[in-house]
Amino acid sequence: MRVLVTGGAGFIGSHVVTALRDRGHEPVVLDVRAGPASDVRNPVVVREALAGVDAVCHQAAMVGLGSGFADAAEYVSRNDLGTAVLLTAMAEAGVRRLVLAGSMVVYGEGRYSCARHGAVRPGPRAVADLDAGRFEPPCPVCGAALQPGLVAEDAPADPRNVYATTKLAQEHLAAAWARATGGCAVSLRYHNVYGPGMPRDTPYAGVASFFRSALARSEAPRVFEDGCQRRDFVHVRDVAAANVAVLEAGSREGALTAYNTGSGEPHTVGEMARALSAAYGGPDPVVTGEYRLGDVRHITADSARLRAEFGWKADVGFAEGMREFARAGMRGA
Repeated sequence: MRVLVTGGAGFIGSHVVTALRDRGHEPVVLDVRAGPASDVRNPVVVREALAGVDAVCHQAAMVGLGSGFADAAEYVSRNDLGTAVLLTAMAEAGVRRLVLAGSMVVYGEGRYSCARHGAVRPGPRAVADLDAGRFEPPCPVCGAALQPGLVAEDAPADPRNVYATTKLAQEHLAAAWARATGGCAVSLRYHNVYGPGMPRDTPYAGVASFFRSALARSEAPRVFEDGCQRRDFVHVRDVAAANVAVLEAGSREGALTAYNTGSGEPHTVGEMARALSAAYGGPDPVVTGEYRLGDVRHITADSARLRAEFGWKADVGFAEGMREFARAGMRGA
């Protein structure tokens, strides 16, 4: 299969390219790192890249929470305009198979249950609570403590920042394209991806990158809040394997289907920082109590649908992955 990989020179995209080659496929890379002319927002370049292509793996995006609302236009341009240009060219070229790099951020906060009121959806955390170190969202009905759980794909979307909003818009665009063309579209909603080749020293990188970059400078990783926020850290090779599995199997025509893509092993951010520091042989993490507006407290999801329908499972365990990541090379921003 000849597969166009947008963002194919990036962190996740480069691993997807390797996984495709290992399975005997022919990846075609389109990435702005090759020069401004290779931008996915350039319709001429995209049409040329789609020549002879059987499927598209769309990894190109501006990622991360960002540094405030000032970069909103750039997020929308790169993520949503870029996706619209790509889908338009695919419709014209007759390419009918798409795998989109989605994100668990579309859910907002994760799933919570209250002992009295069952499943509830807390709203954004109040600044006053965060300033006071009250990081756990309370029950929106009675104010009691909540128990976090796993989010399924049918949970309502509730994006809490600009990046999350653009990732949800990408899914809507892909769904509209699939309906209009009869194409097959899948969104793999990635969890916290980490591994070799992760970018360093950039405000848009994930928390694992922040910690690893600090250790490389002989500094202690700085853990926000109280370090007890729960995430699912999934290795980049497992994410790449998920992309290939979906591409090879195909999916439902005329619609977009979303799949959570995580390791299935929730860990706290503090646990991850301690495991990485120990594997690196660096200083112990420092829990700062600081926070970022727009961050959610707990977000872990159930990836059973992806395992059941495509036979995929995460192979790299948490401890093994952290040991590798502690010594792996990183790339510039």
